[in-house]
Amino acid sequence: MTKLTLTELSAETVELLPGRETLLWDFNAALIAAQNASYAVNAATVLSAANSVAVQGISVTQY
Repeated sequence: MTKLTLTELSAETVELLPGRETLLWDFNAALIAAQNASYAVNAATVLSAANSVAVQGISVTQY
């Protein structure tokens, strides 16, 4: 992490957020579902290897 110089700090700007009454009816929701599955079986074998491949999925729905 680098430190800010005084020049960089003085160049920063701010913006006021709207009042609470403005934000009251604003609705924002995100539904996130994630799955991860991987299977490997190596039973009753001698000097063998089992490989596994993972299947991943992420679904995001935003309202």
